[in-house]
Amino acid sequence: MKRAVLTLLAMLCFASGASAQSREVVLDSLQYTGFRYFWDEANPSNGLVKDRNTPGSVCSIASTGFGLSAICVASDHGWVTRAQARQRVLATLNTFWTKPQGAGTTGVIGYKGLYYHWLDMNTGLRRADWNSELSTIDTALLFAGILHAREYFSQNETSENQIRALADSITWRADWTFVRHASGGLYMGWNPSTGFSGFGRWIGYNEAMIMYLLAIGSPRHPIPGSDWNVWTSGYSWQNIYANVGPYVTFPPLFGHQYSHCWIDFRQVNDAYMRNKGITYFENSRRATLAQISHARFNGVLNQYFPTNPAYQLGESDSLWGFTASDDPSGYAAHGAPNGFDNGTITPTAPISSIPFAPDSVWPCIRNLHRSYKVYPLWGKYGFVDAFNPVKSPWIGSDVLGIDQGPIVLMIENHRNNMIWARFMNNADIQRGLSLAGFLPVAADVEDGPPRPQASAFFGASPNPFRGGTTLRYRLASPAHVRLAMFDVQGREVLSLVNEERAAGEHTISMDASHLAPGIYLYRFESQGRTQTARAVLLK
Repeated sequence: MKRAVLTLLAMLCFASGASAQSREVVLDSLQYTGFRYFWDEANPSNGLVKDRNTPGSVCSIASTGFGLSAICVASDHGWVTRAQARQRVLATLNTFWTKPQGAGTTGVIGYKGLYYHWLDMNTGLRRADWNSELSTIDTALLFAGILHAREYFSQNETSENQIRALADSITWRADWTFVRHASGGLYMGWNPSTGFSGFGRWIGYNEAMIMYLLAIGSPRHPIPGSDWNVWTSGYSWQNIYANVGPYVTFPPLFGHQYSHCWIDFRQVNDAYMRNKGITYFENSRRATLAQISHARFNGVLNQYFPTNPAYQLGESDSLWGFTASDDPSGYAAHGAPNGFDNGTITPTAPISSIPFAPDSVWPCIRNLHRSYKVYPLWGKYGFVDAFNPVKSPWIGSDVLGIDQGPIVLMIENHRNNMIWARFMNNADIQRGLSLAGFLPVAADVEDGPPRPQASAFFGASPNPFRGGTTLRYRLASPAHVRLAMFDVQGREVLSLVNEERAAGEHTISMDASHLAPGIYLYRFESQGRTQTARAVLLK
C-alpha cells in the first residue's frame, strides 16, 4: 500500500514536468501497445488470446475476436507484415473450424456452431473447471473479428482465399435459433449441465446490438427481424443532463462502444432512433458527454464539500472513465451517471470514446498519458486495466483483452474509418441491418458535430507494400485536395494530388518503386482538415 501511495505521488510530480506531445504521437503509443497485447498474449499455434496477461489465464473468445481486428490494424500500420497477420488469422480460424463441437461438458470448443466463453489456451477446448457457458455475446464479438478479417484479407491469394472461406464456414454454421427464447430475443447463454436455466434474455440497451444483427442476418440459421423490437423494448430514454440531451442510457461505457467498434452507426438508423431524431452514434456521444458531466459535477461537489467522502473521488473532466473493469474489490460494472462509481478510473472508457467526441475526451486522454504513464500504471501493453486514486489508493496489476481491443479499434476508426468501411461491406451484416429495419440516415437526423466521415482519407491498401499501392479518399463536396508522401525526416518525396477534385470516392494508384524501402507518411489536406497515415515500403 505504501508503494502505491508513493507511486501516485511520483505521478503528480511527473505531471508538472511532462512535455506536451502531439495527439498523433499519443494515439500511436496507445494503439501500438494495445496491439502488442493481442500479439504477445496469444498462442501463435492456435491463435487463441488470453483473457488477461496473467500466467495460466484462460482464453477469452471475445478477446480473440478483438485480437483478429487488432491484427488487421497492425498490418495496415506495418507493425507486422501482411504475411505474418495472415498466418496468425488463419491459425485462429482453423482452430474454431476444426475443434470438435458437441453437447458434452468436456472435449469440445462449442455447440450448435456457437462457442464457449472460456477455452483452454493450449487445447482450445471448454474449461469445465470454469463452468464455462456457451456465450451468445462473446460468440458475437468473436464473429465480428472474424468477419472484419474476412473483409480485410480480400486478395486473390491462397491463404487469403482460405481465410474468407473459413470465415463464412464458421459464422454460417452458428445456429442462432437454438439460443432463441420462445417469446423472442436471445438467451444470454447455455450450459451443458443445466441448459438455459439461470440465463436471462438480452433485452434493453447494452453491448449486444452486434449480436442481434449477426443473428438476424445469418444466411443459414437466422432469428426473425422482429426480434430487434424485442431487444429495443427494454430501452430507457432519459434526459439526465440538460447540456447533453436525452439518450438511451446504460451507465458503463462499454455498452456504448463494443458494437461501434465494427458497425458504422453514423450511416444507418432503426425505427426507435428515427423516432427520437438521433443516431446510435450520437447516442454514444451523449453517453460519453454524460460521463464527463458526471465527473465534472463530482469535482465541483468535492470543492464545496471537501470532507464528504461521497465526493472525494478525484474526478474531473480530465480524469474520468467508468466502465466494467477490475477494481479494488475484484471486478465491477462501473458506470455513470446513475451507475456504480467508487472512484475507479478505467482508461479504456475515455480512450475508446474518441470517435464519438474527440475534443471532449482529449483532455482526459492527454492527462492520462502525461500524468499516469509511469510504472506500475503503464507497461508494455499500455495502461493497466484500472486504478483508483482514492481507495487506499489502488492500482490494478492486470491488462484485459476486452478493454485493450476497443482502444486499438476505436482509435483506428477515429483516424481513418477503415474498420467501419471494411466491416460494413459484409453482406451478412448488411442483411441483418436491413431485416432489423435499419435505413440510411436522413439528412435531418442529429448526429452530433460535423460528421467525421464526410470527407476522409482512408490510407493505402495494401500496406505494407512492394513497388506500388492504392490510396483512397472521399470528398463530401468539391474541394481542393493536397495529398503528398514524406519520409521520416519530413521531406516530400511524392506529390500525388494538388488540384480541385469532385465530390465522391477517389482512388490513386501510386508507384513507389523508385523509393528506398522504409517508413513513410502520407499527408492529406482538404477543406481545412489534415490527416496523416503511415506507409511501409518493403524491398
